[in-house]
Amino acid sequence: MNLPLIEEQQYKTQDYITNSLPKAEYTDCTFTNCNFENSDLSNIIFSECDFIDCNFSNANVAHTTLDNVTFKDCKILGVLFQNCNTFLLSFKFINCTLNLSSFYQLKINHTTFTNCIMHQVDFTETEAKHVAFNDCDLHQSIFDRTNIEHSDFISGYNFNINPNLNQIKHASFSKENISGLLESFNIKIKD
Repeated sequence: MNLPLIEEQQYKTQDYITNSLPKAEYTDCTFTNCNFENSDLSNIIFSECDFIDCNFSNANVAHTTLDNVTFKDCKILGVLFQNCNTFLLSFKFINCTLNLSSFYQLKINHTTFTNCIMHQVDFTETEAKHVAFNDCDLHQSIFDRTNIEHSDFISGYNFNINPNLNQIKHASFSKENISGLLESFNIKIKD
């Protein structure tokens, strides 16, 4: 499919609930305070784009390309990232809420999550090597057969990761959050 190329555009306070974002290849574009809730973003290409203070809740990202995309201060509830185009998939998240989203079976190596709320996020069978979870709340997020080797959980919290079910070699944790690795063993930790 040949998509029209749109470069270096600024989109502000646009509502794409009723009028969908046109199918195109967006390069070096910035979307600020835009509403994509329940929108169909399938088969769109975003390359080197920034999304600032946008709402992506329940957006359809089937076959969507996210190449070096930054999400900042965004609400991203229930988004199934595993449906994205996996070729060139790379993104980072800053101050975002990603509750109920899913990265099931994706390769998200070297992704950075900074100061994100990530309740009940699905990382089942995800390859998440060298991922940074900086100051992230991972309450009830699912790590099952997940490869988190070399990942950084030093300032992450509220996670429950069973070392028997996940690959955690060389991952980093702090003394304060090490209980998140032991919870599955049903043991008590005293100060």
